[in-house]
Amino acid sequence: MRVFLTGGTGYIGSAVLDALLRAGHDVTALVRNPGAAERLQARQVAAFVGTLADPASYRDLAAGFEAYVHAAGDSSDEGQLADASAVETLGALAADARAVLVYTSGVWVLGPTREPAGEDAATNPIPLVAYRVAREQAVLALAAQGVRAAVIRPGVVFGSGRGIVADMIKDAENGLMRVIGPGENRWPLVYDRDLADLYVRVLAEPTAAGIFHGVDENDETVNEIAEAFAAHSPQRPDVRMVPLPEARKKLGLYADALALDQVVRCPRARALGWEPQLASLTRNVPRLFEEWRNARNS
Repeated sequence: MRVFLTGGTGYIGSAVLDALLRAGHDVTALVRNPGAAERLQARQVAAFVGTLADPASYRDLAAGFEAYVHAAGDSSDEGQLADASAVETLGALAADARAVLVYTSGVWVLGPTREPAGEDAATNPIPLVAYRVAREQAVLALAAQGVRAAVIRPGVVFGSGRGIVADMIKDAENGLMRVIGPGENRWPLVYDRDLADLYVRVLAEPTAAGIFHGVDENDETVNEIAEAFAAHSPQRPDVRMVPLPEARKKLGLYADALALDQVVRCPRARALGWEPQLASLTRNVPRLFEEWRNARNS
């Protein structure tokens, strides 16, 4: 399948790119700068420079693909505007080609979910990601124009020495870990390579459309994660509980995301045959430390 990918050098997008290549897809990636394009071209990946906020920089080159995967993300004000522009542009291209469009959202649009929330759960987004609800709706509405439209909502992604979890490892190595709130909140987690496999499965299944959650359903608490990292560190770090109001002063809306308590389920993703292979963060701590150190030294 000929796939047009945004965010191909980002955290989620790079994992998706690797999975698409392993599955034998022909991928063209939109990147932000010539250096990123050169790195992908060295891997025999077609890449060109453009910006999501400027559709003219990529619209013509992105025409006529069989699938579009939008994996780029940025919750800043500028990023939200660029995301809206990208959905509009990619949606029109997908409609013209009667192609597949996969949009990357996230489980934070569900808000707190003390009871298990599947893909049919109502949204109740925290302010940081409230804009994504409209994007999801715009993507799903493209079904009326012949687009096979899908929305993937990843949980908190870990692996490859990047992301929120990697930041916790870094803090553990530096001797001080900070937990927002009391730490009993549960994070819906997913290993980056497992998540990428979900994208491949959605593309491969001709009937796959609608919303899919990408989580391992293991319901690990932030305290459990912090304790696993602290116990594995050569010198046990201090763990400080930061009250949410204090965290908001430093982190803004992001603090509320880190303090979310969520129980998320993914029956529609599992119906595609998707099964996370690394289904527990706390049981794979040595591997994650090794990945983080390899990424730091690369």
